[in-house]
Amino acid sequence: MSVDMNSQASDSNEEDFGEDPGDIEAYYEGVASDVEQQGADSFDPEEYLFTCLTYKESQRVLIEEVNTVAAALKVLPAVAKLILVHLHWQVSQILDRYKSNLSLLLSDALVQPSNTCRSVTVPQSLQCGVCLQVVRRDSLLALPCQHSFCKACWEQHCTVLVKDGIGVGISCMAQDCSLQMPEDFVLPLLPGEELKDKYRRYLFRDYVESHFQLQLCPGADCPIVIKVQEPRARRVQCSRCSEVFCFKCRQMYHAPTDCATIRKWLTKCADDSETANYISAHTKDCPKCNICIEKNGGCNHMVNFCWMCLGDWKTHGSEYYECSRYKENPDIVNQSQQAQAREALKKYLFYFERWENHNKSLQLEAQTYQRIQEKIQERVMNNLGTWIDWQYLHNAAKLLAKCRYTLQYTYPYAYYMESGPRKKLFEYQQAQLEAEIENLSWKVERADTYERGVVGGEGELSASDRGDLENQMHIAEQRRRTLLKDFHDT
Repeated sequence: MSVDMNSQASDSNEEDFGEDPGDIEAYYEGVASDVEQQGADSFDPEEYLFTCLTYKESQRVLIEEVNTVAAALKVLPAVAKLILVHLHWQVSQILDRYKSNLSLLLSDALVQPSNTCRSVTVPQSLQCGVCLQVVRRDSLLALPCQHSFCKACWEQHCTVLVKDGIGVGISCMAQDCSLQMPEDFVLPLLPGEELKDKYRRYLFRDYVESHFQLQLCPGADCPIVIKVQEPRARRVQCSRCSEVFCFKCRQMYHAPTDCATIRKWLTKCADDSETANYISAHTKDCPKCNICIEKNGGCNHMVNFCWMCLGDWKTHGSEYYECSRYKENPDIVNQSQQAQAREALKKYLFYFERWENHNKSLQLEAQTYQRIQEKIQERVMNNLGTWIDWQYLHNAAKLLAKCRYTLQYTYPYAYYMESGPRKKLFEYQQAQLEAEIENLSWKVERADTYERGVVGGEGELSASDRGDLENQMHIAEQRRRTLLKDFHDT
C-alpha cells in the first residue's frame, strides 16, 4: 500500500509532470511501502482516496448532476445549478426535499419567491424602476419575482458585478429582493465574449467551491480539480503541479491539527513580533560558555547538550518527555492579570519555539537530502552500484522529513489542547515520536557524513549500520502512525 498516492492521471495526452528528484516535499512518495516491508503497522491513518480531474472531466461531473436534478425537479438546467449550489451539490438531499415540498425547496434556494412574500403585480406603466425612464414593453425584463427593469439597467447591473468577480450570487435589483439570477438570464445581458468568458470561469469556480466533493487546486494557474468520495481534512496532491494541501481548507497540510485550530495558530504567529520569535527559535546561549549559537543541522543533539532544553544529552533519553511537554502553573488563576499574561506568553513561546525549530530542521535536512541525491547520482554514474542499491539513503531522508513535518504540526495541537488525561497521552506519544525522529536524524546525518567520505575515508555504511538505519525508519514511522491514528480527525 502506498501512502496517499491514489490520485489518478487525468488525460492520456496531458503533459507528464514527474517528481523532481531533488524535491524533499515529495517525501510521501514511495516511502510507506519501503517501511511496511520492514513490518510496520500497515494501517495508515493518512490514506485517502482522491482523483485529479481536468477542467473537461470536472465539467462532465457537474453536468451529469445538473441533468439529474433538472430532470427530477422539471426545472431548467440553469435553475438546477442554483439549487445544487445552495445545497452543496448533495443530489440525494435535493431529491428527498423535492419529494416532501418542492415549493419550499425552490424558495429556500432563492430561485422562486416564497409563498409568504407579498405578491408583485405586473406593472401597468412602461417606466423602469431604476432609471425611471419610459421604455418599450419588450425592453422590460423580470425574474419570477416580477420586479421589472429595463434591459439597459439589467446589463449595467450584471456587467458591474461580473467585473467585480461575481459568478453565482447575482440577484434581483429590487430592494429587499434576493432572488438569484440564473446564468441563462445573465449571459445574454453581458456585452462581449471576453466578459462572458470571465463570467463562465467565475461560475465554474463557484460551482466547484460549493461542491462538497470537489476542491480547486490552489497551485498558481492550475486548472486541476480534486474529487473525493468523503470530504475530510486529509492530504491531497495535484497530479499536474504537485501542490500538496489539505482537502478541507485548501491550506498547507496540517495533521494532526484540525483546520480551525491551525488557522488560529498561524494568525497568532503572524500577529507576534517576528524578530523576537526568530531570535527565540533560532539562536540560544551555550550552557557552557554563554556564547550566542545558531543551529546548522536538523538534529537537536548538539555536542553535549539538547538544543531545545539545553540539558545534558547523556541523561536526555529518559527525560525527552519532559523536554517537549509544557509544565502548566496550576496556581496561575489565583495570580494577578500581569502574571497570567506573562504565563500566557511563556506558554506560547514554548510551543512556538518547538514549532519553528522543526520548521528550521526541515530546511536544514533538505540540504542533507540534496547532498544524498547528488552522491547517489554520482555513484550510479561511476558504476558504483545501481539506484536501488542506494535507495535506502534516499528513503531515509524522505521519511525523516515526513515524520518531522507531522511532529511540527503536533505543537499547535498541543498548545490549544485542554489539560487532562488525553493531553497527557498525546504529549507522551509526541515525545516518543520526537525522540525517534532525533535518533533517525542523527543516523541520516551520520550516513550522509560517511557517504561524503568525511568519516573513515570514502566508503559506505556497514551492513549493521545500514540495518540500524532501516530499523530506525520503521520505528519512527510506526510512532508517527500511532499518534495520527489516535489523534488525527479520523
